[in-house]
Amino acid sequence: MLSQVVVDVMEEVSTGSGSDYSNSWISWFLSSKGNEYFCEVEEDYILDRFNLTGLNTEVQHYAQALDMITDNLDEEIQDDLRGNLDLQARLLYGLIHARWIVTARGLAKMLEKYKRADFGRCPRVLCQSQPLLPVGLTDVPYEKSVKLYCGRCEDIYSPKSSRHGSIDGAYFGTSFPHLLFLVYPNLIPPKSGPVEFGLPQRAGDVEGGRRSRRIREEETQTEGVGETGSTAAVALKADRYRPRIFGFQVNEIAKLQRWQEAVRDRQITRLEELEGNAPA
Repeated sequence: MLSQVVVDVMEEVSTGSGSDYSNSWISWFLSSKGNEYFCEVEEDYILDRFNLTGLNTEVQHYAQALDMITDNLDEEIQDDLRGNLDLQARLLYGLIHARWIVTARGLAKMLEKYKRADFGRCPRVLCQSQPLLPVGLTDVPYEKSVKLYCGRCEDIYSPKSSRHGSIDGAYFGTSFPHLLFLVYPNLIPPKSGPVEFGLPQRAGDVEGGRRSRRIREEETQTEGVGETGSTAAVALKADRYRPRIFGFQVNEIAKLQRWQEAVRDRQITRLEELEGNAPA
């Protein structure tokens, strides 16, 4: 994932003109292809050093990267250093972004993108094109790429676009979608019924959703084949996503998941009994 990000950065830097930076680095970054998931972090938030506590240990050339983001970088900086600085500026902006979107103003900005379904829609038919939200599987950069969370089926999916799929999940954090639903409980989607907001789904989105669902079903069917061939064994391998806010599992969802797992365990026991009694 890191190598792909480096390639994309170097291509954009090499093809970009000086005027790209003349307006605003943040505007240039947000307008770049593949960065549609990001929202604009307000400058006063970035300039408040309290909000950036600890980031200087995670970003190389921290001071210069911050100057680049806030358009205060010395224009005489060497070109060979600018490419590396741009990579570090992206990292710094991404980590600031993860903190910004869990503030009241940041949540409001991401809410507008969610209502427009800017992050895509759930490929599952029974979710009826429920808009998705970006989520990270870890808060540590360079470990996991971003995933998309569906509040209706409570599952996660990979972005359809390879550009979006290469975005670091740490730039959105593990808490964002669940905190959004906590702050705006009226947005928690029902488990059935139509989606109450969002733009009408385009035909291309429908076909893309069906394609994603077919791929997911094929992967599920082939997983475990050639090993034990046991339905119960495949079911035991299944690992589910657990929503968390600042490391703590969401209470209501945790209660529901405990009940669902108890039902699954009973079903697995029945499968094992049926497979044990089946004639050889």
